[in-house]
Amino acid sequence: MKDIFDLANSLQNANFKDEKTVRGVIRRVSQIANKNVPKEMEDKIVESIVKDGKQLDFNQISKMINKK
Repeated sequence: MKDIFDLANSLQNANFKDEKTVRGVIRRVSQIANKNVPKEMEDKIVESIVKDGKQLDFNQISKMINKK
């Protein structure tokens, strides 16, 4: 549970237009969820957030990770 709170705190001031930041968040979420995220899926999530301007939503990322 501490991991989730730490992640939530780190998201508050993060720059989600920065690809490196978004990739870091995706990797952290995948670790917490204990799910491997293939590079192709990570690229789709990053594009969705960075390039398409979608908001970062922890639940949405989790759903995308669990869909694989």
